[in-house]
Amino acid sequence: MVKGTKITDKLNLTCEDNMDLMARYPDNYFDLAIVDPPYGIKRDGQRKEVYTGKKAKHNKKYYESKGWDNQRPDEEYFTKLKRVSKNQIIWGANHFIENIPNANSSSWIVWDKDNGKTDFADSELAYTSLEKAVRNFKFRWQGMLQGDMKNKEIRIHPTQKPVKLYEWLLMNYAKEGDKILDTHLGSMSIAIACHNLGFALTGCELDQEYYEQGIKRVKNHIAQTRLF
Repeated sequence: MVKGTKITDKLNLTCEDNMDLMARYPDNYFDLAIVDPPYGIKRDGQRKEVYTGKKAKHNKKYYESKGWDNQRPDEEYFTKLKRVSKNQIIWGANHFIENIPNANSSSWIVWDKDNGKTDFADSELAYTSLEKAVRNFKFRWQGMLQGDMKNKEIRIHPTQKPVKLYEWLLMNYAKEGDKILDTHLGSMSIAIACHNLGFALTGCELDQEYYEQGIKRVKNHIAQTRLF
């Protein structure tokens, strides 16, 4: 059963399997798919409370490991993604490029996280079918430190990406009036970016907990923007 929430006329967000969602749409229905599928590197975390001191500031919260990052998307997923969308931006494609049909584009996107010396990657890569030169986007995303501290985002997902990143993608790779698709909504940062910039977004998230938290996040953002 599909659980759907139409927050605005331009945001159609459902809780379902992405293969079911894509099956409902004709060829080339979406102008641009921006997706962040599992990389298969087991970075979905674990959730437990660790007390290293008596004060609350020493408490550390981890995400529950649900196993969704154990496997990479297969070729069938990418075949269907390319069927329903005219162009694609695919995060983490360097981990599964062999599964993307005809992925011969030299156009890549580099997100420099400006995260200093950590165990995590300095950057993330996205493949794009759009014929453009390799572009860089620098935005700090290191624990409590973020590129826009005045509008600091609350993290609700272990692989959450910043709203500013999605806004940059939309401003540089989408055109006014484009229909956007996201098959792995996660924290729904893309939904906030689409709302801010006026793009129509269709997207889904399979995990009900992430879906409900994401919907709440988007609704809170819209309510705050209306207030101010």
